[in-house]
Amino acid sequence: MTRPPLIVACLLTMLPIVAGCKIVKNPDPNDIAQTAAQMSDEERMAALAQETYEPKLLPYMHEKAQEIDQILPAIAANLDTAGEKLGIPKASEGSPWNFVAKGKGTVITSNRKSRAAKLELDVNGDSAADLTIQLGPVIKGTALRDSASFFVFTDFRDQIEFAKLARALNDVASAAIKLPDGNLIGKNISFTGAFSLPKQSDAILLVPVQIAVED
Repeated sequence: MTRPPLIVACLLTMLPIVAGCKIVKNPDPNDIAQTAAQMSDEERMAALAQETYEPKLLPYMHEKAQEIDQILPAIAANLDTAGEKLGIPKASEGSPWNFVAKGKGTVITSNRKSRAAKLELDVNGDSAADLTIQLGPVIKGTALRDSASFFVFTDFRDQIEFAKLARALNDVASAAIKLPDGNLIGKNISFTGAFSLPKQSDAILLVPVQIAVED
């Protein structure tokens, strides 16, 4: 049986339209969760660090910061008393004290070529280093994570994941710090950051969230 020419013509006319159509899949509300599940631990912790650093961690650090010229004498007198008065409450018995500090100091030693770049500051005017500011990108410790009360260990899968969060926060902090080129020795700087202190005699290694070179 031969098809009527009119019907064949109509079908031929519709072919380009059908060929040009694109089927769009409706959004799946589980796509975001599926993507997160496919990410590695490092990627998920890096994403969490980026998401929380500016909107949550920075305001928290500025709110909690105590003056360094109050913290240092208090530590020299008694670490536990200083921690109870000026530090962040311990997450568990036996963990180190964490302090959020702000202040000013003079750079007496500068090493900015190493991957563990750092500045040593005199904050009391005796020409000796009172603390080290870690610039990174290699930064020791977990002070940023442990100083923030909204990062709770039980919210994470295990100690390994929690450790990766601390590293990710250090990475974000290091990348955010911008300092002028040139020699900073003798320059006065202001800073805000956190440090952990297991023992009174330990060196203070501060992780900064803000540094400004003063004129």
